[in-house]
Amino acid sequence: MAFDFGFQNFGQDEEEEELEAEWQGQNLRDGLILLVDCSERMFEVENEEEDESLFQLCIKCCKTTLQNKIISSEKDLVGIVLFGTEKSKNANEFKHIYVYQELDQPGAPRILELEDMCEEKFKTFTVDYGHSLTFSLNEVLWTCQNMFANSPQKVNSKRILLFTCNDDPHAGNQQLQRQAKTKASDLKETGIELELMHLQLPGDKFDVSKFYKDLLYMDDDEATDLADPAEKIEELLSRVRSKDHKKRALRHISLSLGEGLDIGIGVYNLVRPCTKPYPVKLDKKTNEELTSHTKSYLKETGEVLLSQDLKKCQSYGDKKIFFEKEEVDLMKRFDASGLYLMGFKPQKSLKISYKVKPASFIYPDEQSIKGSTTLFTALLKKCFDRDMLPICKYIPGKSSPPRFVALLPQDEELDEHKVQIRPPGFHVIFLPYADDFRKVKPEQMPKANGEQIDAAKELLKKLQFTYTSESFENPVLQKHWRNIEALALDRDAPEEMTDYTLPDEDKIRKRAGEAITCFRDLVFPSDYNPGAKRKAGGPAGDPAAKKAKAEQTAAGLDLKTEAEAGRLGKLTVAILKEKIKQENIPCTGTKKADLIDAISAHYNIGM
Repeated sequence: MAFDFGFQNFGQDEEEEELEAEWQGQNLRDGLILLVDCSERMFEVENEEEDESLFQLCIKCCKTTLQNKIISSEKDLVGIVLFGTEKSKNANEFKHIYVYQELDQPGAPRILELEDMCEEKFKTFTVDYGHSLTFSLNEVLWTCQNMFANSPQKVNSKRILLFTCNDDPHAGNQQLQRQAKTKASDLKETGIELELMHLQLPGDKFDVSKFYKDLLYMDDDEATDLADPAEKIEELLSRVRSKDHKKRALRHISLSLGEGLDIGIGVYNLVRPCTKPYPVKLDKKTNEELTSHTKSYLKETGEVLLSQDLKKCQSYGDKKIFFEKEEVDLMKRFDASGLYLMGFKPQKSLKISYKVKPASFIYPDEQSIKGSTTLFTALLKKCFDRDMLPICKYIPGKSSPPRFVALLPQDEELDEHKVQIRPPGFHVIFLPYADDFRKVKPEQMPKANGEQIDAAKELLKKLQFTYTSESFENPVLQKHWRNIEALALDRDAPEEMTDYTLPDEDKIRKRAGEAITCFRDLVFPSDYNPGAKRKAGGPAGDPAAKKAKAEQTAAGLDLKTEAEAGRLGKLTVAILKEKIKQENIPCTGTKKADLIDAISAHYNIGM
């Protein structure tokens, strides 16, 4: 039997549970098929030298999506299907459907193939692939469904993004329209999501109600509004980025409003840190990825220990108390996981200083409890109407301690193109306990006069700007991934990167030069030079000054009293050496431990 003597960390921390849930989510494999319309209208260009066609826009978007997948979730599967071509290539031998890239993990060859399609092959596309309007959207969706079904790797979520500028592909053909709608309904029943990435040519209008409204929204759907068609690459990339991955919940729990009244909700992390991937260990002979296995051994015999052979231990006084794993789990458990409503508070009572950790976000989960969306929406609306926020007890997992949280309501926000910027729901704000507040005694510091305060206000006013995280890319991550991209795609040099985190000194000097000079003259002395470094050997680094200070401290010190009180470890090496020299104590070592041992031996302390 073996024992674990690290039981001081009694419970699994909530952050560890969240990281574990995120890690499990990252290991799930998603499937994405990019469906691109290849009709002649997608290739129209007003100015061939300056403008790009909608088809080139889509292919660039596909390329960027593959590059993002390699960074964010390289195990996901991505496929590209062209429809409306004269030539055909698919497993079912449907006409005018060309599977350009099978459902597989993204890689460098696929990205280079898309680059070639956007540049060289685009010029000969009519000869190589051709155009046709006699395709059947039912067969197109059927092809995508078969690609998911025949995938050799298990796919967790399945999604199709349809790129087109044709708002009525089967105009006048009721049979093809009915078949397409039936197939779209089949996709929804089998868990395949269909999203429309509609585009429009300058001067045209994309009318969703002609065909795609019936295709995308079934009778039981509440939402029936689509965003405006995209015209620029930035708009299209932004929409694809928000749709190309599954919004996976961190956990699914219930929000209890009272006895017998529960709402099913999903807890999400809207923001999480982006880090470099961990290095992968490879076999030096075969270059294959190595798999790590961990085993526990009994120190005395070398016997391999199983999980049931391990116990937890807690030291109490001079005794070690042992616990079974089941006992530890029971001690860590407070109640069933979930949110429990405690009451309501005005929104103004929530202060910024109460935020003790990053917030989560909750959204109704209709699959766990029917009717959750209706009740959740009613609660959200009433919180807005009365300017209130619910206060709840939150137990994230079965082994997590309870926390008090405030549910801060958030309304849906759309941009000028009717694209959702912020979803409706509640932010879960973790509230502090009484122990989290400290009573800080401020030290007596010099206070600024009115003139200095006014100069500081003017300086801050000149240097103010609106911060958005989208405006600043992490230069370390950008450099890392651009170097890898250059190696993978056989580039001569990595793509140039601009570090926007560096201050623009010329712009700062232009906007606030006078304010900076005024503030410096009022606050700092006349000889102040912020760029000058202190010379070595100055007052702080003078060896003679250090020696004099050590001699002065050692002169008024009773070494025997300090040794008997066990305070020798608090003295510096210089003071101990000086005192040993004054007392003529024999000592051979120069380290602090050697000096303390010599003093203790001299006075027979602890011997």
